[in-house]
Amino acid sequence: MSSSPALSARGSRLAFLVVGLCWLAVLFDGLDMFIYGSVLPHLLATKTFGLTPDQAGDLGSYATFGMLVGALAAGTVADRVGRKKLMVSCVVVFSLASGVCAMADSLTVFGLGRTLAGVGLGGLLPTAISMVSDYAPRGRGAIVIGVLMTAHHAGGILSAYVAKWLVEPAGRRAAFWVCVIPLLFAPVLARLLPESLSFLVAKGRAEEARELADRYDVELPAVKSSGGQGAADRWNALVNLFRGGEWTQTLLYWLASFGGLLLVYGVATWLPTLMRAEGYELGSALSFVVVFNLGGIVGMLAAGRAADRFGAPRISAIWFALTAAGVFLLSVHMPMSVTMVVVFLTGVFLNSAQTMIYATVSIRSGPDDRATAVGWTSGMGRFGAVFGPWLGGQLLAANHGDWGFTAFALAGLSSMVFIGIAALRSGKSEGRSGAERELVGAR
Repeated sequence: MSSSPALSARGSRLAFLVVGLCWLAVLFDGLDMFIYGSVLPHLLATKTFGLTPDQAGDLGSYATFGMLVGALAAGTVADRVGRKKLMVSCVVVFSLASGVCAMADSLTVFGLGRTLAGVGLGGLLPTAISMVSDYAPRGRGAIVIGVLMTAHHAGGILSAYVAKWLVEPAGRRAAFWVCVIPLLFAPVLARLLPESLSFLVAKGRAEEARELADRYDVELPAVKSSGGQGAADRWNALVNLFRGGEWTQTLLYWLASFGGLLLVYGVATWLPTLMRAEGYELGSALSFVVVFNLGGIVGMLAAGRAADRFGAPRISAIWFALTAAGVFLLSVHMPMSVTMVVVFLTGVFLNSAQTMIYATVSIRSGPDDRATAVGWTSGMGRFGAVFGPWLGGQLLAANHGDWGFTAFALAGLSSMVFIGIAALRSGKSEGRSGAERELVGAR
């Protein structure tokens, strides 16, 4: 049954409102996530807090560990208080945590601020993805999520400019004070963002959901007779991932996700510092962050189309191979123009290769187990996100900074192998389906 033009127009306006607000929230998420890597060369050069490379790697891991906690807790908290309240709370948490970093006079306090920021950052992104999925026009879910994910990379670009414009003249505190500004956005988000319709229906707030749906002429989601998935159902879904021969498939997906997020967060944290170690000036090193994230924006928009045509497992394996080649080439000092092209292409493939792992898991999983399979694949990958920044710091501390890009390239190759084997073992392809378009966000 087709919707009337007026209904579609009003529904599209609601989708635009939700996506726009979530896009801004994720932009601030990206700014806060990338600001540490952008400021890190200055922190090491000025020996702020007496910072050493191995301590810098530990600090990078604190934020990603906080993100692990935030991501794992997000679903449970959102089910209790609602996605809107959780998103607002996450923005408040990572903004205030940046204030802690700005005021910090010791490494311990600064590390606490980065850990708390990670909790907010980890909780916001999956919640924002859920929100835009709820309100996306029918058949447009994949492209809407792709558009949302560009905000994270736009935040990375913004972080590089904040570092270039503020750190040298005003110091590192100024950069982190900029990351407190999203606190002013929290009341706007609280006032304008509608609550998730599916949450309202699930909680029995049918009248509130109907009023919101009538106001914008959108359809109410169907009420699930089961009232949602209970603890026993979730446990059964997890056990199903290991029944029969499925355990090898599950472990392959987890290993691929571990390597993928090690690569993503390792490069995000250490790119400017490693480029300086290769002989580039600080301004050039920060320009690479801009170009890298521009590539990420292009990659996020292109990956879904490529997966629709050639299959997500194949694209994931190819993307990781190209990422590994690009990351390895960054260890070679090349002319600036060539290096910029390599950094851009690396950003294109790296930032969407992990997303293709989630798409692959989504395709290959049954409808009853899909959410659990994707969630646990993401959760296991988060340990790689913690390990990547730490690894870069250890290599620099041991005066093996030239091995940094090589180590990250090997992580990309390992993910290529694991996702490739998993795809081959899965047997007969299920073809292109609606599940293939569920690009549930690589972060």
